[in-house]
Amino acid sequence: MSTALHSLFEETLSYLLAPVRSLLADERVSEVMINGPDEIYAEQAGRISRTELRFADAGALEAAARGIAQFSGKRLTPEQLSLEARLPDGSRVHIVQAPAARKGLCIAIRKFARSRLSLGDLVTRGALTEEAAGFLSDAVLARKNIIVSGGTGSGKTTLLNCLSAQIPEYERILVIEDTSELQLQQEHVVQLEAQAPDRFGESGISIRELFRASLRMRPDRILVGECRGGEALDMIQAMTSGHSGSLSTCHADTPHDTLARLEVMSLMSGVELPLAALRAQIASAVHLIVQIARHSDGRRGVTEIAAVEGLDEHARYRVRTIFHPGDGAHAALVRSTENESRQHKS
Repeated sequence: MSTALHSLFEETLSYLLAPVRSLLADERVSEVMINGPDEIYAEQAGRISRTELRFADAGALEAAARGIAQFSGKRLTPEQLSLEARLPDGSRVHIVQAPAARKGLCIAIRKFARSRLSLGDLVTRGALTEEAAGFLSDAVLARKNIIVSGGTGSGKTTLLNCLSAQIPEYERILVIEDTSELQLQQEHVVQLEAQAPDRFGESGISIRELFRASLRMRPDRILVGECRGGEALDMIQAMTSGHSGSLSTCHADTPHDTLARLEVMSLMSGVELPLAALRAQIASAVHLIVQIARHSDGRRGVTEIAAVEGLDEHARYRVRTIFHPGDGAHAALVRSTENESRQHKS
């Protein structure tokens, strides 16, 4: 998109989103939830509250939704009841329209962070201990395959951004996402974004197709913004075939649940694979699971770091907790990771 056209879209969207412009400009607000023209909520410091803001009518809200979709190269049609898009500043948008949305069109906007956080910032905010931050930094340098797991709005993407900042500048990084969110700071980054097919079922490309393409683009690292389906199997196989140091996120509440989710998503690939063989691949591929959560008071933080240590005699995952909040690291594993990161640097 040309600079002039991008500016035109930005001005148009600013006009169409005027009713919520104050929320989008407020750095304290992390998410804007529009449940209808006169029902608008905002999340601030992890707390959701209803605002007095409103759109003029349902037509004004629909115009804003169409403008957002058009900016992302997508169309809001009766056949496309749900779509993901983004704003000019990179904020992620999800739109659902009737009849899927029973009360009418609704929009959720996950705001793009204007300032890039670091692991040190997470330590300052109390989301991570200093020792855990150092351990994770060493793990990235040691090319460990890491899955960040948590619920919606727990801070998975933020933590993945912080971890990706530890990747050395000289490495070529390929990023694959449904909707671009990651803000990598390195120079040599190739960002790939899935595209839905047009109304004729053509021109689209899926996460799985992008992943397969990325393997032929000489990546040093592959980052998958979020594993949601059959691409999990492609990622697992890549992790075990020379593409170490991969990072991704997954929706799950515990490290064991994360591994179970990876199983289910891998089976969605359509590839017939015995469960024992699939578990062996997952146990070999994933080195660390970083569990993050949003607490009842709105705080977000890492609740556990676990190491995957293969399978037991019953073909069950062996998962060992390394960190709990306030705990130190298991010394042997920290030393091992530090040694590997030093070897990698040399």
